[in-house]
Amino acid sequence: MVFEFSNEIFYWRGPAPFFFVRMPEEQSQDLQAISNLVTYGWGVIPVDVQIGKTKWYTALFPKDGRYLVPLKADVRKAEHLEEGELVNVWLKVRE
Repeated sequence: MVFEFSNEIFYWRGPAPFFFVRMPEEQSQDLQAISNLVTYGWGVIPVDVQIGKTKWYTALFPKDGRYLVPLKADVRKAEHLEEGELVNVWLKVRE
């Protein structure tokens, strides 16, 4: 299952500060429908992600009915990404 979307980068202070991009609501619902088949616990979903020329492996986090794509510092640095910036995200759910 492959998804493509655009959204803003946001900062979450949580227990472990991090930057994320929210998946759109409709695509999150589509992913939720198959989540039991692909999650490896706690509702997180393993995915391959690409923003710009940078590709990496990560896991989506469920939060308030949507999934969050975590952006590692290395990814933000490689793509010169800042909080509030609109980014195009490509991701593929790992099986």
